[in-house]
Amino acid sequence: MTTNKPNRPTCPARPIRLAVMLAVAAASLAAGGCGSMHHADVSSVTVPIWQRGPGVYRRGLEFRLTEAIIKRIELDTHYKVTDKSKADTILEGTIVRVNQGVLSFNPREATPRDVQIRIVVRFKWTDLRTGEVRHEERNLRASGVYYPEHPLNEDFSEGSASAINRMAQLVVEKMEKPW
Repeated sequence: MTTNKPNRPTCPARPIRLAVMLAVAAASLAAGGCGSMHHADVSSVTVPIWQRGPGVYRRGLEFRLTEAIIKRIELDTHYKVTDKSKADTILEGTIVRVNQGVLSFNPREATPRDVQIRIVVRFKWTDLRTGEVRHEERNLRASGVYYPEHPLNEDFSEGSASAINRMAQLVVEKMEKPW
């Protein structure tokens, strides 16, 4: 059995339009100093393991968050993550609070259908060469949702991954130059 595909006319303007768009994008990157929103005078950062505040009892969150921040720095910036003796800057932080709240219940069984996790951190990004605090946040918040009901049967560890990854993204965004 053969299928007949409708004949679509070719559009010669499409490749030309694509070439023009690519040329404009390349020119804007060249004119804007590669378009980087990150500080050109910083080439490296050290990220020690973040701390857990006195009211945070979930073990391992500090390691998972630190790892996510390092990965996000390496993915989104030109900064090299290195040890403190070679770094231009240091990014230190503390997980201040972790809360969970039920968003909705299964009405038949009165069990949580979806649960929101909220993480609050404070951090400081300091230039090790000058002692200048480049950025400081005292109450940065991120959240994620997990679904403990069947068929997903997610738990806190799985559910906190989206909150941790969102927090890492927010922290690295705060390392950008101001507009």
